[in-house]
Amino acid sequence: MSSAPAPLLELREVSLAFGGLRVVSGLDLHVDEGEIVSVIGPNGAGKTTLFNLITGIYRPDSGSITLAGDSIVGLQPHQISQRGISRTFQTLRLFLNMSVKENVMAAAYGHTRAGVFRSMLRTPGMRREEREIEALAEERLAFFGKRLMGYRWDQPAYSLSYANRRRLEIARATATNPRILLLDEPAAGMNPAETHEITELIGELRTAGGYTILVIEHDMHVVEGISDRVVALDHGVKLAEGSFESVATNAQVIEAYLGLQTAATK
Repeated sequence: MSSAPAPLLELREVSLAFGGLRVVSGLDLHVDEGEIVSVIGPNGAGKTTLFNLITGIYRPDSGSITLAGDSIVGLQPHQISQRGISRTFQTLRLFLNMSVKENVMAAAYGHTRAGVFRSMLRTPGMRREEREIEALAEERLAFFGKRLMGYRWDQPAYSLSYANRRRLEIARATATNPRILLLDEPAAGMNPAETHEITELIGELRTAGGYTILVIEHDMHVVEGISDRVVALDHGVKLAEGSFESVATNAQVIEAYLGLQTAATK
């Protein structure tokens, strides 16, 4: 009998404390190839800290983090990116004065073969790589349809609407050819119509783009619409894991995350 394949991303017994404050405690979490897993929880639950641990911004005090079975603990963020993990941020981090296309190209430059010497001399190999990066950026932007196409390529990022800036950040994250995308509140600040569009986009990133996705999201309509599994955190501890329905109706989750509903029933 063949064993099940190992998870693409796996955290085992991961803990982290800042001084005397434990922000993640004994966390087990996995994401299988091709899955969309959502992480929910109230503010201060440890969700963004989780992303910072996975991407090497923080190093866990204990526990293991593996990508396709290989440990990534102790690697620098750029090394983890090169291994195949890319992320967006809750607070947008675009280069606002650069063009839309340049923003996407900037992400890909970290994965080029050309070093400083070849770049300074503008060697034929470096020029060829630049053409490849430009084509890659155009391909990634084309995935988002007319929202980021045509004349928008040469517009500065600051000229985009908030929703299109969110799309651009996701496009930039895909430019590194990641194995897994970490999306930190992609629907934050959007109106209902934009939220519906971003929900559909996340589904398309998996079905058409082929990406495995771990997402932090507060909007329960988005979570319900995209998730294969949902993980609920509170103060760095996993409260529940499973289908959206099972997690949303879990008593501990309702108390921690939907406290207003709990209060209303008393």
